[in-house]
Amino acid sequence: MAITDWPRSERPREKLLQQGPGALSDAELLAIFLRTGIPGKTAVDLARDLITHYGGLRPLLQADFNAFCRAPGLGLAKYTQLQAILEMSRRHLRETLQRGTVLENPQQTRDYLSTELRGYEYEVFSCLFLDNRHRVLQFEKLFFGTINSATVHPREVVKRALKHNAAAVILSHNHPSGVSEPSQADIHITRHLKEALGLVDIRLLDHFIIGDGELVSLAERGLV
Repeated sequence: MAITDWPRSERPREKLLQQGPGALSDAELLAIFLRTGIPGKTAVDLARDLITHYGGLRPLLQADFNAFCRAPGLGLAKYTQLQAILEMSRRHLRETLQRGTVLENPQQTRDYLSTELRGYEYEVFSCLFLDNRHRVLQFEKLFFGTINSATVHPREVVKRALKHNAAAVILSHNHPSGVSEPSQADIHITRHLKEALGLVDIRLLDHFIIGDGELVSLAERGLV
């Protein structure tokens, strides 16, 4: 049955307009991007097959050119459209946290850090430098590691914080494994950095760990 024959409340586009994008499943969102299906399959059916084939929406969106274009219903045009959409999303989030922005919405910070760090095949450790009113001064990716760990140098973090005249810092790094649970090494370096920054009167507000699912906040767990 074609999607146009479905009840209006079940059609992805109409459902998005009536209930908002958050009400749609991954397959329904992908179906809107695909626009059309292939012979014998609606766009929603095709979207479900693609998500199953790639093991999730994220692996599909991160597939390289050749792997993406080999999938049924995809190809060069869809690949270029997707890359443009992803880059617009990244730029939108960067603009929300441009210099001078006051951090008032925790989810905004989480979304931004996820966009910047999720997807790397190795660990990337970053710092978000803030003034005493929690306005953004600068975001920097400071340390790049292997797939298992990154070497973090407290002296360099303090040096960069002083350079930006920061009053507070939010740390973040990704776990390429996709598991966002903090390790003992994560907890240790967080406490070490808090002590080092405290010596120059700079507050450590949080340390976010980015995996495949929700970000883990060490502050929320009482570990900062």
